[in-house]
Amino acid sequence: MNAPFATTARPDTGDPLFSPYTLGSLQLANRLVMAPMTRSRALDGNVPNPLAATYYQQRAGAGLIITEGSQVSPQGVGYIRTPGIHSPEQIAGWKQITAAVARAGGRIFLQLWHVGRISHPDFHGGALPVAPSAIAANGKVFTAQGPKPMVTPRALDLPEIPGIVAQFRRGAEHAKAAGFDGVELHGANGYLLDQFTRDGTNRRTDAYGGSLANRVRLPLEVTQAVIDVWGKDRVGYRISPTGSFNAMSDSDPRATFSYLTQRLSELGIGYLHVTDPVTDPARLVPELRRLFKGTCIVNGGYDAASARAAIRKGEADLVAFGTAFLANPDLPARIRTGAPLNTPDPSTFYAGEARGYTDYPALG
Repeated sequence: MNAPFATTARPDTGDPLFSPYTLGSLQLANRLVMAPMTRSRALDGNVPNPLAATYYQQRAGAGLIITEGSQVSPQGVGYIRTPGIHSPEQIAGWKQITAAVARAGGRIFLQLWHVGRISHPDFHGGALPVAPSAIAANGKVFTAQGPKPMVTPRALDLPEIPGIVAQFRRGAEHAKAAGFDGVELHGANGYLLDQFTRDGTNRRTDAYGGSLANRVRLPLEVTQAVIDVWGKDRVGYRISPTGSFNAMSDSDPRATFSYLTQRLSELGIGYLHVTDPVTDPARLVPELRRLFKGTCIVNGGYDAASARAAIRKGEADLVAFGTAFLANPDLPARIRTGAPLNTPDPSTFYAGEARGYTDYPALG
């Protein structure tokens, strides 16, 4: 059975998806990006599973792989079996993965992650999760004891903020030690950097809340700290300006994310990764693309045809695919030839070990 993902017939010879691309000092073989996707297969201690070396190596035909989110500290954990980048064992685990991708000729960035309020005291020895403000999200957290309701987080004290920046800086340093080609900051989907950015979750009255400039202060300080480790062109930043996942909201998303985009552009980072559904009439990608002077990656329900159109129109330089890459380790080859796609199995997205992880068939 094939997935409802349009590849059409064979693409034209000038297919923009398969033209090489220069991202800073990196040469990418094509414009297809593997989007970051949590797979919940890490081992004890949030160490990457050795299976992940096979999983990512199978998908090294992407122009760029962005890994699943990886916690920059124990404080940043909010899900079971998700990998981190804060211990020697985690760094060693990621080294095996980056080496496997490099052997296959791929490029891979690590996504640096702190979940903020999307957590539970079970992950923190009974302590509350942290956030910009003491505002609970709706929903449940999947803990080792099963799903539990989200709690009201503790608002970070002002003297604690530099420690958050330091966590991301160390995560960036560890990613370099693990052999990655660069890093992406997870500023989307209702996690800590997103929580500071949007006024639905940030009600602070100090230097990190209130005005737009104050609300993006922490995201920009984190970005600068990571640039200091990697250099500008090896740092990306992901946003989801119209997303409501994890009970997120903002009174004026257009103003908020236009301002953040301009400031990130001024910092000169390598790319902005925008999750904004291609079918949403209120999508902000076209406006944000005009504001950001570097590489723009788009994500959100694209198929081969809409991805080509986005590049041809200048709305994007690269296009990120999620479940299509999850289910098709050779997605670029299938798109190039117009071959049918495997159907993703949602029951194995977050469980199953090798099943639904490394056993999707390739062509031939």
